[in-house]
Amino acid sequence: MSEAGKLSHEAPALRCWIGGVGLLGPGLAGWAASAPVLAGTAPWQEAAPVVPPPALLGAAERRRASLAVRLALAVASEAVEGSGFAPEALETVFASSNGDGAVVGAILDALATPGGDVSPTLFHNSVHNAAAGYWGIGAGSMRASVSLGCHDDTFPLGLLQAATEVAAWGRPVLFCAYDAPLTPPLDTCRLTTLPFATAMLLLPAPQPGARATLALRHAEGQGEPEAAPRSSLRAALEDANPAARALPLLEALAARQAARFAWPLLDGLRLEAELAPC
Repeated sequence: MSEAGKLSHEAPALRCWIGGVGLLGPGLAGWAASAPVLAGTAPWQEAAPVVPPPALLGAAERRRASLAVRLALAVASEAVEGSGFAPEALETVFASSNGDGAVVGAILDALATPGGDVSPTLFHNSVHNAAAGYWGIGAGSMRASVSLGCHDDTFPLGLLQAATEVAAWGRPVLFCAYDAPLTPPLDTCRLTTLPFATAMLLLPAPQPGARATLALRHAEGQGEPEAAPRSSLRAALEDANPAARALPLLEALAARQAARFAWPLLDGLRLEAELAPC
């Protein structure tokens, strides 16, 4: 990710407000516990995250939920908790670069085994919108939901999708980005070595509890070279999980600092962002 001096004037910016936030990753046990680490006021200590069973699911669904689904639902629930919004009332955007690679890998193993049968439960969980489906079941939601995957650009383009919906509909949208480690042999084709997930409740207008204003613009060019070195946290996590490209935004949000930055995208464009604390 590159620093950008100013937002370009090629297109008007999408503007929304960030409410609740959820976070789970190595040494990052929820937003409240992680905020000092993200802000640089407490040291980061790598530790395997404890991914809880989804409390909003019934016992049968909890047993079927994979690590990727549990990651997504944990941070989505944290972002909504205490927001004043009912989970079932929220449109959602779920973004994952790899989908449920462990489930897909298990299906491929079964197909490559003579006489191997594909488990109906595995097949049920292999679709890219599995996490969104479990959220809908657990929250009792019939609201619109988008599930997307954009390789390394999944976090910034998922964020852009969610902000566009907020601007278009004038309603809050729950955005969740997540990826779990892949299993052999898929892990040799796509580097994802640790679990990481984050979620944000994006709001169309300021309200009590809003943390910051976020302006986004899809622009031409890759932006300027990075001006400052990555934090040790970013250096450890960004290259190990596509969803960890959220870290610059999360660090600025935790530090309550105004910030401008840009995510270079694979198509030669970039997503520019400007964050201002409330």
